[in-house]
Amino acid sequence: MILTITLNPSVDISYHLPAEFKLNTVNRVNEVSKTAGGKGLNVTRVLKQLGEDVAATGFLGGNLGEFIHEEIKKMNVHDLFVPIAGQTRNCIAILHEEQQTEILESGPEISPEEAVLFLDKMEEYIHQADYITISGSLPKGLEASYYNNVLTITGKTKTPVLLDTKGELLNRVLENDIKPFLIKPNQSELADLIGRKLTTEVAVAEALQRDELRDIPWVVVTMGADGAVVKHMNKLYYVQIPKVKAVNPVGSGDSVIAGFASGLARNLKGEDLIKYGLTMGVLNAIQEKTGHIDSTKIDGCMKEIKVEEMNI
Repeated sequence: MILTITLNPSVDISYHLPAEFKLNTVNRVNEVSKTAGGKGLNVTRVLKQLGEDVAATGFLGGNLGEFIHEEIKKMNVHDLFVPIAGQTRNCIAILHEEQQTEILESGPEISPEEAVLFLDKMEEYIHQADYITISGSLPKGLEASYYNNVLTITGKTKTPVLLDTKGELLNRVLENDIKPFLIKPNQSELADLIGRKLTTEVAVAEALQRDELRDIPWVVVTMGADGAVVKHMNKLYYVQIPKVKAVNPVGSGDSVIAGFASGLARNLKGEDLIKYGLTMGVLNAIQEKTGHIDSTKIDGCMKEIKVEEMNI
């Protein structure tokens, strides 16, 4: 089983406007969609579409939390979310004239008791999971080192963790004694981490040789349409992806995490794992819905992905 962790989930609401978005007046919407959101739940959706046995956990509360519980049930995913007193957040996207304006709530504040309860539950869940994914930001009330507490628990069973976060949260993880099995910063997130711009794949590859990344077996740096640079142990790879017309690239990074988790569960290794993982990001980008892929296109996309070893 693959366990996905989304500590700050949301109900994602998309408003599709037929014309331009106007300030300080009424905007009438002709299409609305509401889904269980948050980076980890995007991962969950793609894993389920890949046929994996998936469980999802994190914090949920209030009537919006109940909506997400119902959506998880519809997906046929094991619901291991921990209840909280606060209200799960909304995240609103306004789509207008091929643009997207987002309004994101910060989410509920987690109490010390709720924070401890989640870690206690993780002590139970860890024995059911073969792989774990951790995605996104932390809700209010949790310290920046909270993911380190989760890694300490996963370290007891040596369960591989695939982590997708950024900024101070990623910095804290890199300082921790127990490291993730895989991290997936994008190009700009890696640049923020090391404190300088990374404009080429060579610059990205050089950055991946830094000491703080040495003990992480897999580092996958996505670069949008320019592909990816991947570090596996002491080897570096540049990955070229096929040119596609992106319909909705939001969630492609989450889909890559799902691809690598699914690939590991299928015992894929080396270049095959890289191609499989990156394929999911490409397939998500050509779908309208976030966190969706067409599984019939996996083999064809994998054949178009080129992996080249880099000598730096």
